[in-house]
Amino acid sequence: MFTQFNIVPRWVIFLLDLIISSLSLIFAYSLRYNLDLTAVDISEMARNLLVLGIINVAVFFHIKTFTGIIRYTSAQDSFRILIAVVIANGTFFVLNLIAITFFKFPLISFAILITNGLSSFLLLMTYRVLIKYFFLYIKNLNLENQKVIIYGAGEAGLATKRTFDHDGSVNKNIIAFVDDDPRKIGKTIDGIKILDAKLLSSLINKHELDEIIFASYSIPPDKKDEIVDLCLENDIKVLNIPPLNVWINGQLKPSQIQKLNIEDLLNRKPIKINIEGIGAMLNNKRILITGAAGSIGSEIVRQLSKFDVALIILCDQSETALHELYLELEESNSNKNFHAFVGDVRDDQRMDKLFETYRPHYVYHAAAYKHVPLMEDNPAEAIKANVLGTKTIADKSVKFGVQKFVMISTDKAVNPTNIMGASKRIAEIYVQSLNKSLSTDGFIFSNGLQYINELNVKPITKFITTRFGNVLGSNGSVIPRFRHQIEKGGPLTVTHPEITRYFMTIPEACRLVLEAGCMGQGGEIFVFDMGRSVKIVELAKKMIRLAGLEPNVDIIIEYSGLRPGEKLYEELLNDNENTLPTHHEKIMIGKVREYVFEEVEKKIHELIASAKSDNDRKVVMYMKKLVPEFKSKNSIFEELDKIINE
Repeated sequence: MFTQFNIVPRWVIFLLDLIISSLSLIFAYSLRYNLDLTAVDISEMARNLLVLGIINVAVFFHIKTFTGIIRYTSAQDSFRILIAVVIANGTFFVLNLIAITFFKFPLISFAILITNGLSSFLLLMTYRVLIKYFFLYIKNLNLENQKVIIYGAGEAGLATKRTFDHDGSVNKNIIAFVDDDPRKIGKTIDGIKILDAKLLSSLINKHELDEIIFASYSIPPDKKDEIVDLCLENDIKVLNIPPLNVWINGQLKPSQIQKLNIEDLLNRKPIKINIEGIGAMLNNKRILITGAAGSIGSEIVRQLSKFDVALIILCDQSETALHELYLELEESNSNKNFHAFVGDVRDDQRMDKLFETYRPHYVYHAAAYKHVPLMEDNPAEAIKANVLGTKTIADKSVKFGVQKFVMISTDKAVNPTNIMGASKRIAEIYVQSLNKSLSTDGFIFSNGLQYINELNVKPITKFITTRFGNVLGSNGSVIPRFRHQIEKGGPLTVTHPEITRYFMTIPEACRLVLEAGCMGQGGEIFVFDMGRSVKIVELAKKMIRLAGLEPNVDIIIEYSGLRPGEKLYEELLNDNENTLPTHHEKIMIGKVREYVFEEVEKKIHELIASAKSDNDRKVVMYMKKLVPEFKSKNSIFEELDKIINE
């Protein structure tokens, strides 16, 4: 019966409040005369019940005490009732003073009035709380409750608990909060005890838990990972609350409390960057981002939009993705200091138009082809995009006096085993040697272009390279692929049981790109601390368990073999390189081999010419000569290594 009982009509609550207030006055009279009702002046009490009733009708209607849903009574409701009681009894107090002043007799004893005020508030709140807990009891009476622990006894933890209390369809029994703060241990929230997080293992064994909900934003990633492993071993579901900024109208909804994502476990401590230094460098500057619609480029744009820049130029050849980014920026930014420019970084004339029109001070070059298997099948296109594209933007940067050029590279450029990695390494070599050559006057390209004379100034561009590994959630990342395969019921395909990868979040990588761009003086390759490498098969197993399934039982894991050009593990530096520290603990400077620009530019000119002729074999041969450490693996181009070595 009660499970189908919905929300009480407002007029019923209004009537109940008036009745409770009247009973409170009767109680105050009886208390005043030591519970001897025969000593009470019935006519006086009746008159005062009428007066107070009229006052309460006006006050309760104005304050809207009857609009709250009783079963969801909160502190805000308590405050509203307190205000109503104070105003009502205060009004009666004033009327009593008027009666004493002008008519020489009181309407009511001040002692009775004060007692009535206290008891009225107490009774109005008591009946609400009793109804609230009655409904909670009824809700859980015939349900098979899930035993839940909330990790985090702060505001977010309390909001999580009350979210379940307010939803009749939720059958969760919160048996405890756990927290790391020793000051909270042993205390209670809403009648639920706060226990030491160190006791979590024993709590799991003692209570046969069904779920643990992370309701804290300050749990160290290593500890969170350890807790998740413990839960998965004991078949306990792990849920997570979303960030505060995505709560709906500031309120947490049950639908937002969802299964933990693998990204939440791979995240690391927030990286601190020099906001002031970056802001000072970018202040009132025009900034160009190539590949702006991609996963890395778009995040760089979002982070740049937080600074006081003059203009952000979004360059990409993908019309749809660029349009979506433009709409996003229109909604989230009031300054409108951005412009979308559709163009291909390989198009010399189009890029010349871009630089001539907007004259950027800084360039973040994120445009590139990056999918290893695709580039292995299309070497000429890899060179056109990653080498010619980089060369075109770098040359224009020199020609039009760009102050800093920041190139986004990859760990696959180290000892490359595939076309994509080798093409990025060649791009690195070009911008590094170009930076070195700018220190001499009369800079001339070997193909006859002399940009210094067009500008009539000495070239000033500083070229900086940033190198990092896989980013979570980027286009082509393994995690979205695994998630899609789990949703389909499997199988999950892993290339090799021993394959490992470094992972970093997109915002984390982009913050480090901005920091490196700020600190760079030209010619450096900045290497980011990627943390520990992750075994992909273990990643797959954990994702399956987080979905509430059993690896190789519910979801099969299959090994497909290494793809063309794929390594078992990635490196950030090759054997002939080492690093130097910077003031930022997450950024190192890679000490790499130096090249003579005139020689590099000539070889790259020949490489690009062969790519334009679409002679893949010739392209790869040129690549291997330019990058001697490039050794193909699982590829049709392995035979070229033998030819070169002969």
